[in-house]
Amino acid sequence: MVIVDYFDRLDGPDPMSGLELAEPGIEFLLALPDREVRGSGLDDLGAYISGRPDVGRKHVILRSSVDRDLEMVYGIVTEGDGRGTGSFVSVGLVSPAGRLARYQSFFHPVFGMYPLPAVRS
Repeated sequence: MVIVDYFDRLDGPDPMSGLELAEPGIEFLLALPDREVRGSGLDDLGAYISGRPDVGRKHVILRSSVDRDLEMVYGIVTEGDGRGTGSFVSVGLVSPAGRLARYQSFFHPVFGMYPLPAVRS
């Protein structure tokens, strides 16, 4: 799945490599608790990726689904200590070339389908 690979890259040593998985004209919406991030094109997506703080977070995908050109994932975000900070649902429309053409993601710090993990002892 393209979205799974995107999150792996976003959380890896070279987050900007996630841009390789997006079409040049990608349109996206990231709905965060305090703001929406919208954009189009690799420059806009790259600006968002490069502006994210380096805090050791990880996207843990718990469920995924594919229906032809549409991919959907549900997961949680964990910090470096394993503490869950929220859940997300992401949906991507995959182009015939196998890259994200449209992408939207919704993150919420409290409401989720499954309990968030606490800090590991």
